[in-house]
Amino acid sequence: MRVAFLTAGGIAPCLSSSLGHFILKYNEKDPSIEMIAYKNGYKGLLLGDSIDVSLESRKKAKNLYEFGGSPIGNSRVKLTNISDCIKKGYIKEGQVPLEVAAKQLIKDKIDILHTIGGDDTNTTAADLVSYLSENNYNLTVVGLPKTIDNDVYPLSQTLGASTAAEQSALFFNNIVNENTTSSRQFIIHEVMGRNCGWLTAKSAYEYRKGLQSKSFLDDLLVSKKRWDVHAVYVPEMEIDLDKEMNRLRKVMDENDCVNIFLSEGAGLDSIIEDMKNNGEQINRDAFGHVRLDEINPGNWFAKKFAKNINAEKVLVQKSGYFARSAASNKEDLDLIFRSVEMAIESAMNSISGVIGKDEDNASKLSCVDFKRIKGGKPFDHKEEWFQQMLIDIEQV
Repeated sequence: MRVAFLTAGGIAPCLSSSLGHFILKYNEKDPSIEMIAYKNGYKGLLLGDSIDVSLESRKKAKNLYEFGGSPIGNSRVKLTNISDCIKKGYIKEGQVPLEVAAKQLIKDKIDILHTIGGDDTNTTAADLVSYLSENNYNLTVVGLPKTIDNDVYPLSQTLGASTAAEQSALFFNNIVNENTTSSRQFIIHEVMGRNCGWLTAKSAYEYRKGLQSKSFLDDLLVSKKRWDVHAVYVPEMEIDLDKEMNRLRKVMDENDCVNIFLSEGAGLDSIIEDMKNNGEQINRDAFGHVRLDEINPGNWFAKKFAKNINAEKVLVQKSGYFARSAASNKEDLDLIFRSVEMAIESAMNSISGVIGKDEDNASKLSCVDFKRIKGGKPFDHKEEWFQQMLIDIEQV
């Protein structure tokens, strides 16, 4: 039996540990199982660039639990985007990416393919399964849902999201101390999350939870109000800019600082409209997504707010790369281990799909049909814990 792995999309705090557990468990099941990994996701599959999982790697597979990133590399490739694959040199003119990928899997005699990625990665895997099935090649593909945004239907929790929230909170735990460098300091903590505000909300929640264990000195400048979060903006909620600027001006007057947790997708429509009016180019990736790293939402909000709240110093800090490159925390490791073991069981039974906590099945860990997997699931901002946090924040 030959098993292949690939990781794709952006990195998340689950890729190394997932691969490590796959190698460990397959080796325990049967040391004769051959394992390869395609380098840099679907790019490696198209180019036939792979790594053999050696005996040494099998022995040391547990070491991968301690690493972030991906030990086999990532890339953003959509197999149905022919022009992009040609442009990047992954295929030649006249070739079809799905056909090239399928022929490579056949050439490599792969029986099982495990994809570890977000909705784009796994919907691409579904396209591959369908194509191979139509061409009479039986390949079992079982994916794991990786995304720090936690925005995949119909899953209640994606791998890596818990760690990313914890790390984003840790990031701000240091950044907030910059409030002592200036009077009337304005800090924007920009958190990853294109369409879903879950990570921003959960990061703020985890950070504020951590404040409960600190002892403050109110007679000095180390007061809880100065270290607290004063606003949380997520894509799912409309922002009344004038109302918020008036509210935060009072916060600034009272506390000599303002701290905002901002989802990078919050207010995106307004930002894009501004760019269009200014004649600026809006670049998109292979999947049609606006390149948020080129737009800098945090800077846009900083310019809008700073003058109105009379800020003397503005600091925009992004925790995205810090958070997504971390090694898995205990909560994620537990879910990863259970997901990997179910993925192997499903694969051995020739059942393709994505392993995840199915919201339509009481969030029970299940093998979810690829057809049900899609991205863009919004954060439910009406959840009690989030609404209570907003109430508490407005009382700061």
